Amino acid sequence: MAALERYRSLDVLRGIAIAGTLGTNVWIFTSGSGLVGYLDAVGKGDGGWGLVERILQQCAQGKFLGLLTVMFGIGLAIQQRSASTRGEPWPGRYPIRAALLFVDGVLHFLLFTEFDVLMGYAVTGFVVAYVLVGGERAQRRWMICAAGVHVVMISAIAALLASASEGTQPSPLQPNPYADGSFWDLVLFRIDNAVVFRSETVLILPMSIALFLLGASLFRAGVLSASGRTLRRRMMVLGTAALPIDFALGLVGGDPGIIVSRYLTAPLVSLGILAFVAALYVRGDRDGFVTARLTEIGRMALSSYVLQNVVASVLCYGWGFGIAAKLDAPAQKVLGTVAVYLVTVSILSLFAHLWLRRHRRGPIEWLWNYSAGIGVATTGGPRRRQPGRSAILRRRVVAPASP
Repeated sequence: MAALERYRSLDVLRGIAIAGTLGTNVWIFTSGSGLVGYLDAVGKGDGGWGLVERILQQCAQGKFLGLLTVMFGIGLAIQQRSASTRGEPWPGRYPIRAALLFVDGVLHFLLFTEFDVLMGYAVTGFVVAYVLVGGERAQRRWMICAAGVHVVMISAIAALLASASEGTQPSPLQPNPYADGSFWDLVLFRIDNAVVFRSETVLILPMSIALFLLGASLFRAGVLSASGRTLRRRMMVLGTAALPIDFALGLVGGDPGIIVSRYLTAPLVSLGILAFVAALYVRGDRDGFVTARLTEIGRMALSSYVLQNVVASVLCYGWGFGIAAKLDAPAQKVLGTVAVYLVTVSILSLFAHLWLRRHRRGPIEWLWNYSAGIGVATTGGPRRRQPGRSAILRRRVVAPASP
């Protein structure tokens, strides 16, 4: 029963992470100038609706990115344990999976989102898969070193932003491929600015390595099982303590505060979210309607992540319905963004529900596993089916006793 609860919590946590990342990214989609406009305007809203926008953005800023990254690390640890249980070497076929994930990320970046995380996760997963071959002490050293590098880098960037003089007002993006361009125009725009758009992926590589390894360590420590009660309590205390600091930095700290919030305090809040949800499932709480939908999204997390960005692109960009360019007034921007979020999540949830009624995996997960040859026998002929433990027990019961 404990294993069942553990994996149910994994699915719902993945679903929360996917829906939560959209809570950050949807503001990029509804910016009239896409990521360029979002970066120019983030944290600068004034007045009533401007404050509402900043609060809503801060609710998701970095927290679910951190949660998603930790969940990838937990997934990697589960794959390693499964390989060990089957008597297979590690990392085995995982480099193939990482390569496929990188290709998925490249296509996702070019076609739909310049803020894709899959390319970075592919590189991180490849590195961490080999780190996991070493002992826990070596993994701990890697995690501490990566976290240290990340803290130094983010602190230096925040200090530079704090010391920089007030810049000039950014000029509008002309021409604006997000509002006026075709689908192909946006593809070319992403190619032309690939170095800038991929800079965050490089910047957070140390953080990603640290959080992957942290996720693997937390899984081994039993954070998702009954034995991890003390660990979960400490994580919830840490997350609760970090939350007001995170909001203060994001709302009144200016650009340096937003950087520190997104990349330093938000991951601490995400640990509290993970522990809280895991505790609910260890306690035996049943799924309600919302958690059932989140579980379905989490069961096909990769497909859900891609689909939500496809749907939001169709709704917001000029080659689709062009909603973003029509959200001029602050009230329209906030209410319109909330509406886009709800519509996107509803479509995502409905698709996941209908798909999983007929299939065990999401479409991209199926293609991913099929392409990597996961579960395919490597010997020349078909595998002989071995009798299960229950069949052996039945034989023992039915067989006549010896005289």
